[in-house]
Amino acid sequence: MTLYVDSSALLKRYVDEADSDRAVELLSSDPQLVTGRHTVVEIRRNLARLLEPTAATASRAAFAADLTAISIIDLDAATCELSATIAEQTGVRSLDALHLGAASRLGTAMTFLTFDVRQAQVARSLGFSVAGV
Repeated sequence: MTLYVDSSALLKRYVDEADSDRAVELLSSDPQLVTGRHTVVEIRRNLARLLEPTAATASRAAFAADLTAISIIDLDAATCELSATIAEQTGVRSLDALHLGAASRLGTAMTFLTFDVRQAQVARSLGFSVAGV
């Protein structure tokens, strides 16, 4: 099974938040993690925002190392068009639509991992199996 990981779930690996233990457990449950290219921007922004500089630097290094084992879906024209359609049809936020569009490129043989309640609702409406929330 493939696990598509959104930023809300992956960030919990580097920042101690509610449900961080659960997120780490779920992330460890599948050897094949996938995420969208924009996750790099979201994670690095939040590390800089949430952590003091020394911790942010260490977490950024850990994230960069983890990225070598995570498959990345590029935000090409087809993915962006699909994401735009999802956003128009569901009203989901732009970055969430990009995650949902990227995950859609994998088909239905995947689980969508998120801790964002609104995004999880839309993911379920798209027929995804959802973990996290």
